[in-house]
Amino acid sequence: MPFQNPELATLIPNGNYRAEALSRIETELRNHGTLTFARLPSGLFAASSAGESIASSGYANVWVRDNVYVAYAHHVSAQTPVAAGVARALLKFFSDHRHRFEAVISGAVSPQDASRRPHVRFDGHRLTEIPNQRWPHAQNDALGYFLWLYAKLAYSGHVALDEVAISMLALFPRYFEAIRFWQDEDSGHWEEVRKISASSIGTVVAGLDALLFLACDRATVFERQPFGAGLVKATADLLDRGRSALESILPHECAQLSPSKNRRYDAALLFLLFPLDVVKGPMADLLLQDVNRFLKGEFGIRRYLGDSYYAPDYEDRFPPGERTRDFSEDMEVRDALLERIGDEAQWCLFDPILSAYYGRRFLETRSSSDIEQQTFHFNRALAQITPSWRCPELYYLQHGAYVPNPHLPLQWTQANFVLALEAMRATIDVYSQCHSVSLKEGR
Repeated sequence: MPFQNPELATLIPNGNYRAEALSRIETELRNHGTLTFARLPSGLFAASSAGESIASSGYANVWVRDNVYVAYAHHVSAQTPVAAGVARALLKFFSDHRHRFEAVISGAVSPQDASRRPHVRFDGHRLTEIPNQRWPHAQNDALGYFLWLYAKLAYSGHVALDEVAISMLALFPRYFEAIRFWQDEDSGHWEEVRKISASSIGTVVAGLDALLFLACDRATVFERQPFGAGLVKATADLLDRGRSALESILPHECAQLSPSKNRRYDAALLFLLFPLDVVKGPMADLLLQDVNRFLKGEFGIRRYLGDSYYAPDYEDRFPPGERTRDFSEDMEVRDALLERIGDEAQWCLFDPILSAYYGRRFLETRSSSDIEQQTFHFNRALAQITPSWRCPELYYLQHGAYVPNPHLPLQWTQANFVLALEAMRATIDVYSQCHSVSLKEGR
């Protein structure tokens, strides 16, 4: 893959990384602000910190999903107070709007109306919903991510497990039961046509699993609250349904027969490998092979075949206010822009995730192939950084050449890169120890 930043290209070592080379790269990235996040006073993070230059895109708003990744990256990089701030702010937003959960649970509103579901994109400054704006809020994965994050941080004692928190956490299993998440059609990671998505089911499974672990470990705390009664059994039952549904769909993202929904390959499934750790073994290997064979491009990784978001010359064909609007109910308008499979935008979210995944696997296997794949995807992630030292959302074809779209930097990409960086740091430490032992033993 060609390096977009020629200065950065000169810092890349031949072969495996050593601590000195990684340190030089990290220093340059920090000096140029590549790893600097823009945090709102609420403790949350807008999708992009580009500001007024992309005002019409909506990326100044807060997405639950993006914030969980930014929080997790801070947690992994020993900045847990920042992660806890994200978790607390998201809990407050959901608590302030718990009526949306309760209305669906009681049957007062239909979950078929996405606007009546809990909102997953909102005003991060005021922690308020965005009025008079249609958006595909039926995104079970976003809710699953929040549950996963909060339960993990509560288990480690970094966020409160008080009456307010338990009351809100206990609503999630009831809500997932009410919508029958294991067969619910949602808009998922990419906020598009509603379908039964393995990536959404798997993310909810990860959230429920984290909640169950927390509730079992702090059983007396939960049992003291009326909201915690029966939570363990209800959550365990939901987990069984979710895992069974996931097993029946994978390796597809969606196995429904409708041509507008059926999807064999989708990079969102990678998140079930890392950081969620829901899919393992041969199935994980198959998903990795799928992405490598069908979705990997020269500049990044396609979300899925036929993805029309930022199709060739996208900005010439849509005015600014239309480029990121809700297309979930009229995808054919946007899909008409993609004339050829293979010309999809190539995203920068996934190579860092793959690098981190292979790094974690290397710590378990000590396999040279795993560290080689970790390094390969880490270098690809570095190659995607722009000449202005920013982490892009994606590269797309503009007048025949791949260029980054204007959402620079995308803080989700930054977060994923931090995860890859921390994984590389951990791998180098272990690899150096193993290499030292091998030399001493004459191997």
